[in-house]
Amino acid sequence: MRFMLSVLAAASLMAQAPPPRAHAQVMEGSLRAHLAFLADDLLEGRGTGQRGAELTVRYLETQMQALGLKPAQGGSYRQPVSLLGLRTQVDRSVLSFQGGNACLTPTFGSEIVFGAGQAKAEQVFDAPVVFLGFGIDAPEYRWNDYKDVDLRGKILLVMVNEPAPTAEEPGLFDGPNLSAYGRWTTKFEMAGKHGAAGVLLIHTTPSATYGWTVVRPSWEAERFSLAKGPAGTPLQGWLTEETAKALVKQGGQDLEALRAKALSRDFRPVALDLTLKGQLHSAVRIVDQFNVAGVVPGSDPALKDELVVYSAHWDHLGKGGGLAADSHPNPESGLGKDTIYNGAVDNASGCAALLAMAQAARHAPAKRSQMFLFVCAEEQGLLGSKAYAASPLWPLAKTVADLNLDSLNFVAPTRDMGLPFSERSTLGDLGRTVAKASGLSIGPSHPDTGGGYFRSDHYSFVQAGVPALSVGGGRDYIGADSAALKAKAAAYGKRYHQVTDEYDASWDLQGMVQQAQFTFDLGQAVANRADRPTFKTLK
Repeated sequence: MRFMLSVLAAASLMAQAPPPRAHAQVMEGSLRAHLAFLADDLLEGRGTGQRGAELTVRYLETQMQALGLKPAQGGSYRQPVSLLGLRTQVDRSVLSFQGGNACLTPTFGSEIVFGAGQAKAEQVFDAPVVFLGFGIDAPEYRWNDYKDVDLRGKILLVMVNEPAPTAEEPGLFDGPNLSAYGRWTTKFEMAGKHGAAGVLLIHTTPSATYGWTVVRPSWEAERFSLAKGPAGTPLQGWLTEETAKALVKQGGQDLEALRAKALSRDFRPVALDLTLKGQLHSAVRIVDQFNVAGVVPGSDPALKDELVVYSAHWDHLGKGGGLAADSHPNPESGLGKDTIYNGAVDNASGCAALLAMAQAARHAPAKRSQMFLFVCAEEQGLLGSKAYAASPLWPLAKTVADLNLDSLNFVAPTRDMGLPFSERSTLGDLGRTVAKASGLSIGPSHPDTGGGYFRSDHYSFVQAGVPALSVGGGRDYIGADSAALKAKAAAYGKRYHQVTDEYDASWDLQGMVQQAQFTFDLGQAVANRADRPTFKTLK
């Protein structure tokens, strides 16, 4: 407790102290203090709908007030976001697959994860299973896995990702980049439109771009959707590849042969000799979460009614983790196992950076107004930013750009900075100019095989017609042993969405400060220019 009080005291003092130089600086001490607090066990992993969420929101709005930012909505820094919460009651739910004179019941957690896509506490299933290839209906690519088959009331077995481009069609589904059609959320939505009873995705690490250990915790915990959003299919979930192979074989087919057929436009849905039977019991509730927003008013009377947004999501996976809590030791917990998903990098780092940037902005207002927006429920599918875009606190027509931060560089300073997808708007051109002025280069673009463009909160702004991007960290690390630094960065992959994503006081935060400073400088450049950023492509 003494440590936490000292962190709060330090953060408050730093909020009052102006930067030492005329050019507004992001201060490392402030950023570190916020990071240490937001990633502390006290906030219980900042889980949506959990106690830690309320503590986080209270901390953020208190910091906004201490910094002197104006509430974005009337007298409140909070924007309510109503969510539907669904949690599978594992001890009462079971799904079995019957066919081929056999019955297979996969084990929840290790072989299958599933949940309701609708606000129903009890559901009973007795439905045929159909293999649907990639589950894509994309008219502009002349691709339709559904064809003219009536799939109402069916359980669809679907592959993750999308068909790869070919020599004849190098631009198929956005070429090497994952398109929106390859996203698993799109597959759920598409199946719902076709009246399917459920969708089970076949997991592989290459196709999902992450392991089963990333899928599992999200489905063992409570899952959320917008309370006023469209209902999903009654059943949604994932299967491990080995389980899917066994089920398809039980249904009289070979999974590899079906996969090969699914690579062609001629593919048609394949009915399996398989019926899913079972019961799904869910805990259902409506809960309010909150976006938190503060504004630094613009200094130019002609431009101050226009806005630049800096965003970051404050939520992570919370406390409990269902069956997924691993054996990572936590002596202070007294439980023998760590059950808190602290989310230090993802995304306490982004929130800490925004608070430090807000401090700098408070002492150096730009011509346009600047909003510091902390959105909720990103881990649940960008829900907070979607809710903001649907009901903005500032008119979208007056919002000129959004710069998003998610999972910052905790390794070391770099000679470059990342601007993924920056070619889609003139923000990329301005970003290169800002980088050059700072002695930085912009790192080379890499194929977006994991669909990162659709997985961060900037995308909600893009969909609403606002130029936006997520600023990434550099990769050209400065240090005596660059190979070791790269290895340190790569090792984070094993901590992503695990309880081991914890704050380490020994971290060199120069790279994190550098990334925050670059983002702030880019935002200032946007806020001070006479012209506004424009889209080059929405693809």
